Amino acid sequence: MIDHFFRLDFASGRGLQEQLREGLVSAILAGGFPADEPLPSCRKLASQLRVSRNTVNLVYESLIDHGYLVSKPRKGFFLHADYADGGQGPGFPRHSLSAAASGAGDPSGPDWAARFKLRPGAKPIVDRPRDWADFPYPFVYGQPMHGLFPLDHWREASRRSLSRDNAQTWHRDRFDRDDEMLIEQLRTRVLPKRGIWARPEEILVTLGSQNALYLLASLLMNRRTSVAVETPGFRDAASIFELHGAQVRPHGLDEGGIVVDERLDDCDYIYLTPSHQVPTGISMSAARRTKLLAQARGRDQIIIEDDYDAELNLDADALPAIKASDASGRVVYISSLSKPFSPGLRIGYLVADAALVEELRALRRLMYRHPPLNNQRMLAEFLSQGYYDAHLRRFRAEHRHRRDLLAEALGRDLESCRQIGHPSASAFWLAAPEGVDTRKLSHTAARRGVVFEYGEQFFFEGAAPKNCMRLGFNAIATSRISEGIGMLAGAMDAL
Repeated sequence: MIDHFFRLDFASGRGLQEQLREGLVSAILAGGFPADEPLPSCRKLASQLRVSRNTVNLVYESLIDHGYLVSKPRKGFFLHADYADGGQGPGFPRHSLSAAASGAGDPSGPDWAARFKLRPGAKPIVDRPRDWADFPYPFVYGQPMHGLFPLDHWREASRRSLSRDNAQTWHRDRFDRDDEMLIEQLRTRVLPKRGIWARPEEILVTLGSQNALYLLASLLMNRRTSVAVETPGFRDAASIFELHGAQVRPHGLDEGGIVVDERLDDCDYIYLTPSHQVPTGISMSAARRTKLLAQARGRDQIIIEDDYDAELNLDADALPAIKASDASGRVVYISSLSKPFSPGLRIGYLVADAALVEELRALRRLMYRHPPLNNQRMLAEFLSQGYYDAHLRRFRAEHRHRRDLLAEALGRDLESCRQIGHPSASAFWLAAPEGVDTRKLSHTAARRGVVFEYGEQFFFEGAAPKNCMRLGFNAIATSRISEGIGMLAGAMDAL
């Protein structure tokens, strides 16, 4: 009976009790044990799974405590009556979904492709192997440093958010409201570091920066809207604007950032990554920022400032955000805590005129109401206790160390590649010698275990240069940075 209904392959890195309980609960809910027969005894199950009887007994006792099993003296452990049919209740067709789940095609089914009004799947994305984390030399951008996440402090913030008083703030549906404590922490602890002073009603919490862009595009853009973007630039932003019908107009860069000239005059919105331009890392000059603000005021334009790596700036003399100089409400500022903290947390924020934020909040309510309030409160506790700033100090130190190691390796092994962008940018943008096709190089390098992003895919118009590439340095082990650049140099020589 046990051989037929229950198997369990234990995975390393997880507790035996946790895995055994999970496996038994899954078997119970799937109807894997007969209602009128006892489950395997502790001795028998322990023998088959090669674990201690005490482990099995503790798991059985916990399942009794939670109402899955009942213990009958001298007979053994049986399913609770509520789970005699897998907990599905009377009349539930146990295999009613099997035909659909099997993928059996029905020729009368819908033609989904003909029904799509948008085709997001047709939009290009930054190309990298899906299994990039399995490569020994992943110079990919936007991923966390392994082992640096402050897990103990995050657990403490979680524990505080789960207190009885705190739980009252997040277990209810707030409709369209954000966590007041998080808003206050962003307003007083995070934004002032970028020179921004905002009122609570001017701040909206989002599911990362890209969610903020999607909300803005949904509210502000249609076929009559024109948006200036940098080229090379952040491809996902351009795709979001295009999906909403906007006319995307690429504008070139120089060493001072996006070129501000008459070609910008008739654009409704100007989307920028001025602190460290994506992907080049160029920092927009103070003079160019002043000129751009004057242009926006004179032409009734809106600037969308994406400060995606605000917390990663290693420059002691970093310029404040453009939003810091905005007295007319013409700058919409978006950022997140993803890059230095946790890309998977997906918590970002937007700062704009209160009238715009109010309408964005109403739109967000119709989409998903608000980002999960338990995560908002956990992040608020993490910020309020000083854990975030302490983490930033450690992160920036390691970030700088890795950048220096990569710069040294590039100077030694890839001296023929020209480095572009600000020295404190969070990635390296390189121009290889003319004639080097970095798309082809990426395939050759991958066979040697090296992953990077070729530059052609970041350009939006015309004949894109084929000799550019972007290298990140947070996802790769520090000890492998120098060796990985040596492998990349070897791949370039092979071409």
